[in-house]
Amino acid sequence: MAAIPPTTVDTSKVDQHIDYKNLPLPIPYDELHREALMSLKPEVFEGARFDYNKMLTPNFFLSHSVTMGPTEIPSQSSEVIKIPTSSYEFGANYIDPKLMLIGRISPEGRLNGRFKYDLLDNITLKANGQLTSEPHMSQVMGTIDYKGNDYRAQLQFGSGALLGANYIQSVTPNLSLGGEIFYTGQHRKSGVGYAARYSNDKMVATGQVANTGMIALSYSHKASEKISLATEFMYNYMSRDVTASVGYDAILRQARVRGKVDSNGCVSTFVEERLSPGLGFLLSAELDHWKKDYKFGFGVNVGE
Repeated sequence: MAAIPPTTVDTSKVDQHIDYKNLPLPIPYDELHREALMSLKPEVFEGARFDYNKMLTPNFFLSHSVTMGPTEIPSQSSEVIKIPTSSYEFGANYIDPKLMLIGRISPEGRLNGRFKYDLLDNITLKANGQLTSEPHMSQVMGTIDYKGNDYRAQLQFGSGALLGANYIQSVTPNLSLGGEIFYTGQHRKSGVGYAARYSNDKMVATGQVANTGMIALSYSHKASEKISLATEFMYNYMSRDVTASVGYDAILRQARVRGKVDSNGCVSTFVEERLSPGLGFLLSAELDHWKKDYKFGFGVNVGE
């Protein structure tokens, strides 16, 4: 009788067991698109900018920011109208593993601030706001963030009688699902939204929809350790507005280059170059061909 050959099992085809009691913690609901936004939302500016940071202690530093450039003013015509302006801001910043305090104030009395405090290991308090002497222009927003083993929940409240809550849950090691509700007492409007996010070592795909008419889809792909590509699709079925964008984020030896192009004919690029320790150079450009609006800027960063 011929010998029966031993049976071999191809382990590559055996499905890995998913431990649903040990799923990863998802990212916050309000940061669902963060990988794509790094490429698609470069911090473009127009004119000249100078930033100086002075470290006083390992956790506390001061900043001075000067900007000079045109500012757009409202106009009923399609032509973009700009006036030359300049501004200065003084900042104080305190950052440690549990507490973050960031403040900026201008000579006109406009104050911007951010606050973050880890009250407990699973509870974080956040706040940001803008206070100004102009009527109805001051805004404050607060958030309570609760972290579970494999889920997050947030409660939000702010100016204009704004109330909101969201929840996101990991359902597999790569997929998380969530939803949100919000109400604005000032405009007496409410809304409900849903979101899904799938991620692995190479890509992140996110979809978000709300009953306000907003549909947002984004995809980010990590082509290499230093190059990321992203695309975004935004559609509002109430106003029928639609926008598609493609962007990139490249980290070079001494520079970082980000840019995007969208379906509205707008092309933008932002370059951050490190000339030496404590000295950086910025280049910014945005070309809006449909509006015939062209923005160019350069800046210098001094200090760590």
